[in-house]
Amino acid sequence: MITHEKRLEYPHPQFVRDEWIDLCGEWEFEFDRNDIGIKNQWFNYYDFSSSIIVPFCYQSKLSGIDTTEDVNVVWYKKTVTLKNDERVRQLLHFEAVDYETMVWANGQFIGIHKGGFTPFVFDITDSLQSDSNVIVVRVHDDTSPCHPLGKQSWKDENFLCWYTRTTGIWQPVWIENVPKNYISKILMTPNLDTSSLGIEILMNSTHCEGQVEAKVYFRNRIINSAQMRVCNGSCSTVLDVSSDASSFRVEQWEPNMPNLYDIQFVYTDGCGNTDKIISYFGMRKTEAKNGKILLNNKDFYQKLVLNQGYYKDGLMTPPSVESFVDDIMGIKECGFNGLRIHQKVEDSRFLYLCDYYGLVVWSEIPSCYKFDSNSKKSFWNEMQNSLIKHYNHPSVIVWVLFNESWGINEIYANTSQQHFVNAAYEYIKSIDSTRLVIGNDGWEHVKTDILTIHDYTSEASQLQQRYVDLSKNINGSFSTTSTRSNFANGYVYNNQPIMISEFGGIAFGSAIIDHSWGYGKRIDTKEEFLERFKELTTAIMDLESICGFCYTQWSDVEQEINGIVDADHEMKFSYREFYNILSKKRNYGYIFE
Repeated sequence: MITHEKRLEYPHPQFVRDEWIDLCGEWEFEFDRNDIGIKNQWFNYYDFSSSIIVPFCYQSKLSGIDTTEDVNVVWYKKTVTLKNDERVRQLLHFEAVDYETMVWANGQFIGIHKGGFTPFVFDITDSLQSDSNVIVVRVHDDTSPCHPLGKQSWKDENFLCWYTRTTGIWQPVWIENVPKNYISKILMTPNLDTSSLGIEILMNSTHCEGQVEAKVYFRNRIINSAQMRVCNGSCSTVLDVSSDASSFRVEQWEPNMPNLYDIQFVYTDGCGNTDKIISYFGMRKTEAKNGKILLNNKDFYQKLVLNQGYYKDGLMTPPSVESFVDDIMGIKECGFNGLRIHQKVEDSRFLYLCDYYGLVVWSEIPSCYKFDSNSKKSFWNEMQNSLIKHYNHPSVIVWVLFNESWGINEIYANTSQQHFVNAAYEYIKSIDSTRLVIGNDGWEHVKTDILTIHDYTSEASQLQQRYVDLSKNINGSFSTTSTRSNFANGYVYNNQPIMISEFGGIAFGSAIIDHSWGYGKRIDTKEEFLERFKELTTAIMDLESICGFCYTQWSDVEQEINGIVDADHEMKFSYREFYNILSKKRNYGYIFE
């Protein structure tokens, strides 16, 4: 089929095609401080004065520019040599650009996209000429609180837990060749209880006809295949993936045994056109039942770490894909079995690596910080696109819609905000029945599959005593550090599993900028840090009422110094020291070697 190394080279490892061109690297670049570029037709024969390394935003050191000057409009230009073949369409892919993107090819306007965290694609074929082609990109980003910002500061300076802004291209860009009719989307839905995989395929046009053949493999051994007839631009089937070669009929995906099936899709239209996609999937089931969280029908105690996905020199973009590997392997070797991607839609290669190496993931929608018609529209668009981007990844087991009432500040009593969160919850449930959904993580819950609580108490004895008798505060507030109610007005506890989804945040180390901070009293030595970490995590793991936790956090980020690794993602401690603490509860743990 395809090797791990080859899959990892491609920007979208779950949707690999053979013919593509990587556009990351040096682009021409220009600040448009007075927003005159469109008027003066910078998309048409304009000489840009500087260069930038894509996909790093201009605020990062690795971009080659490295300035925090706030410029709302920036331009990019790249000259690309492309084959002129009338049988081939050329698709220009952007994995993420913040925020409003306009694209021209050879001076012809191609299209516009709004949204800072999710992928989009343009067909540039009809604007191309033989050999040399000029692609120009204009990005407008005003860092409005009406847009999903995640952890980007909307103020002039960084503050509290909000960091340097990201403007422009910050995830991979590439071009791929496709036939006139081609596969646009594939949705794969595992059903562990029936040993089957639901497949839905959408073509680029509702006029497409033809057929798709799907072949499933496990470790290069054919498992099953199916033929699907394309009608009105789509097709679907349910494919049996059981096998006598497996001890339990199906090779399940879980953190300590991340089995992945390969699957190949080949579309033919009867006119000699073929589109071939190499992908993969995992067979896993997630469920909340009787106050517990189940993975593959077994109790699953989650030991998560909160991951901001920031890097000192690249901001939201890692120096290389090897940085992703180092983080994921480090998290596993510390003894965590999952992570919460906090306020960010992560690179597809990162999600693939979680699938491949075995970490469960909580996928979170980046927050807006205002509640009005504009923010509701932009949030909804980003949520829908995030859902599609992550749908096929077996590692993603939880969707987090909002965090700590950010952007829905009045949700406790505001029924309009409550209805909006509930609508998003129900929408995801209508699309995806295989994952759990948290409406508002941390407090003031409305509809939710898990009661999640943020508690930054620094005294382990207080932390434990607070949750021994749940009946006292279950419909009030457990945490004295937030004093916010667990449920919004009109909502009560309904036997959901309970997790401490943020805690710890122990401050230790030095920050790369001023006004550094963490939760509680700053620790002076490694020994003190490890002792407090042990006390807090052990206190939670000893609570039978709690189904898991998420420790804040994996890395230091700018002014925050509460990471297990520093801002360069170098370990402050040894992996073994954390593993010895976290391995106390071994459910789906990682075996340290």
